[in-house]
Formats: sequence, structure tokens, C-alpha cells
Amino acid sequence: MRLFLLNRGKGFKSKDIVKRSRITSAAVGRELRLLSSVGFIKKRSLSLQEWYFNPSFKYTREFEDLLVMSNTFNRQVIINHFKKAGRLKLVIIAGIFIKNDDSRADLLIVGEGMKPKKVEEGIKKLEALIGTELSYALFDKKEFLYRVSMYDKLVRDILDFPHEVILEAQELSQALTFPKIRRS
Repeated sequence: MRLFLLNRGKGFKSKDIVKRSRITSAAVGRELRLLSSVGFIKKRSLSLQEWYFNPSFKYTREFEDLLVMSNTFNRQVIINHFKKAGRLKLVIIAGIFIKNDDSRADLLIVGEGMKPKKVEEGIKKLEALIGTELSYALFDKKEFLYRVSMYDKLVRDILDFPHEVILEAQELSQALTFPKIRRS
């Protein structure tokens, strides 16, 4: 349901839903039939077999409040998806995680010995749970500290705007206390 609510106007084929939600095609078929029967989704065309959110669904607001706007996502779940990727030093959430559409990234991950493929696996699993694609930045600790010292635009955009630090190693706490740049 989140997949359709967060991607309104976008159509999905059954195989894409299977891939993005990481459930079996049989389960997807059952869910599509159920969601279609209550009018939550519709088929765009018979030839394409694309499913999309029905904008005239009667209870859109209620489902959005329940599935999208509620703050029920456990922060530890996010961290656990990246524990095998390397030594985590800093994890910051923004964007979709804190209900801020203006954020430049949803997730900032800093660590040592990080394995990009393992990080990508964690991202894909989170995307399946959340129902939408995530934008993220991954930095080695040294590179992150350098970027902070150079007032890198991406790092500043994440740190200067609403975000939440969910994991912070002691050696990085000093880097996060630099003065804010005034924007005019």
C-alpha cells in the first residue's frame, strides 16, 4: 500500500511490485486482487497490465495518515540493515524518514571499511519496507570529515536542514557541532 501511496500517478507491473516489495509473485497477486476489489488501485490498461493508485479512493487520507505519516519506523531497524556493511560511525535520517519532502537525501551513512554492495542490499531492503526509493549518501569517515571541513554543499544541505542523528560515534560528534551557515 505504501508503494502506491508514495508513488501516486506511477504505474507498476506485477513483476516490478514483486521486485520492489520483495515478496512472492503469488502474494503480490493476492494483494493486487484485494486492493483492486476495494478500489485502492486500478489497472491503467489491459495491454500494459500496470497497476496504479486510484486517486478517487474514498479513504486516501486515513490510509496516508496510518501508513505514511505515522512515525512508527523503528530507528534500530535502519541501523541493523547496515551492521554487516562495515563499522558504522554515523547514521543520519532525513527526508522520507522525518516526513520532509524538501530534503536532499533520506539517509547519510558514514563508516570505516564500508562495503558498497552490502550498503546497497540494506538500502534495497529498506526501500521494500518503506515502499519508495531512497536517496542516500555514503562516506568513509575520512572523506566525511574532509567534506565537513570544506563546507561541502551536500553535507551542509543534510546537516543544516531538518534531520535526525540515529547513530553517532564519539569521534564524529565534534564534526557535527560546526556553526550553521546563514542562508539569505
